[in-house]
Formats: sequence, C-alpha cells, structure tokens
Amino acid sequence: MKNCNSCGKCCETAGSGGLSATADEIDWWELHRPDIARYVKDGNIWIDPGTGEYFAHCPWLRRTSDGKKTTCDIYHDRPEDCRHYPVDIEQMVRHDCEMIEPRDLNDLKRAQRTLDAIMIDCRPAAAKS
Repeated sequence: MKNCNSCGKCCETAGSGGLSATADEIDWWELHRPDIARYVKDGNIWIDPGTGEYFAHCPWLRRTSDGKKTTCDIYHDRPEDCRHYPVDIEQMVRHDCEMIEPRDLNDLKRAQRTLDAIMIDCRPAAAKS
C-alpha cells in the first residue's frame, strides 16, 4: 500500500449526503467556525446555503495549481468521518483510492492490517486494532 498522495478522490465523494458530523462537532463549528456552520442544515453537512441542496462534493476541497493534489480548507476542523477515512479496503476500492496497489487486492486481510497500522493515530481508541 502506498502513502496517501492527496489525490482528493475521497473528498470528491464526500458530498451528496455521504458524510455526517456529530452534534458536538456542529455545536463547536457554530461557536468557533461559523464559516463551516453555514454549510450545516438540520444536522446535515455540506448543504449549499443558497439552494438548501447537498453539494456534489466537499465544499472545502481545493486543487493545487498544478491540479495534481488536493488540500482541505478545514483540515484541522474537519468532521470525524474525514479524520477516520479510509476505514476499510472496500471503501478504498469503491472510491478508487490511489493508495491501493494491485498486490493489496490479492491479500485483503494483509492490506487491511496495513491500512489499520497507517491509520492508527487517526482513529478513536475503540476502533484501533
């Protein structure tokens, strides 16, 4: 498995209701990051305040000037769903994650162990292997 190359494919799928945020995260945004909170409606995130519809992809995703990488405008204040991504190999395959190598698909259990080791500092203690 490769290291993340910031391709942004995961964030491109993070619209249309595909992510959630906890009530605590939303409350914190309302107090400390109203710029983020304006994209929350009725507990749902990444809602266009003008139309009331979900954005097609995360509104905080930005491409670098060369178009090869992405950045997150709210990286340090992003929802837990983003912090814990990717959770499993299936999710990575579904999102065409560029971290996966062909050999990972030949041994999914090994690939999952590798992913869990990579993500150990990003997941809550209960989810750590």
